[in-house]
Amino acid sequence: MTQNIEQNRRLSTVLQDSKTLLTKEETTLAQIFALFQDRGTAFMLFLVALPSALPVPAIGIFMIIGPPLIFLTFQQMIGRKVIWLPAWLKTKTFKTESLKAALDKAIPLIQKIEIFSKPRFTFLTQGIAPSFIGLMGFIMALSVLMPVPLTNTVPSMGIAGMALGILMRDGLAVIAGAIIGLGWVLMLVILTLYFGSETVDVVKGFFQSAF
Repeated sequence: MTQNIEQNRRLSTVLQDSKTLLTKEETTLAQIFALFQDRGTAFMLFLVALPSALPVPAIGIFMIIGPPLIFLTFQQMIGRKVIWLPAWLKTKTFKTESLKAALDKAIPLIQKIEIFSKPRFTFLTQGIAPSFIGLMGFIMALSVLMPVPLTNTVPSMGIAGMALGILMRDGLAVIAGAIIGLGWVLMLVILTLYFGSETVDVVKGFFQSAF
């Protein structure tokens, strides 16, 4: 019972309590992830996926966005609690004073988000569930590599929603993200089966005529 209460603590509470662990002048990137405890992978995924969820018309942007999402969702899929990063990146340091100042600004914002996104259906956000979430995210991330309009936006939105669900212990957000991302992937699969190699041109033509 005590363990469940600990796992289901609000993110703002986790971060507020974790500030007491920042005692040195500098903090490594690995230590920053540790602040989020078993939600570190979800935090990294949210940071990467959220900007990617914005409509970006730049040519070839999917080749920039896709690989990091695939890399992170794969680690989540295989059940890594702590994300693997190269040693040179894990040991990168930041001034602790600046980090605490950033947390002081972020925590009130997180508390506002927690009004809408709160612990519910928590069994969908912990245990073996994140591995299944990682599998769904991995499929969505692969679809980002398909060069059609909104390919980066919709699946990234789904990944960001599921990551937010794990961060907030909000199973409803996980479900919403899964529906958004997998719905898009299913649509692409159906179009590909029907139109074959012409799918990209069909989707591009649709958006050009619509907008």
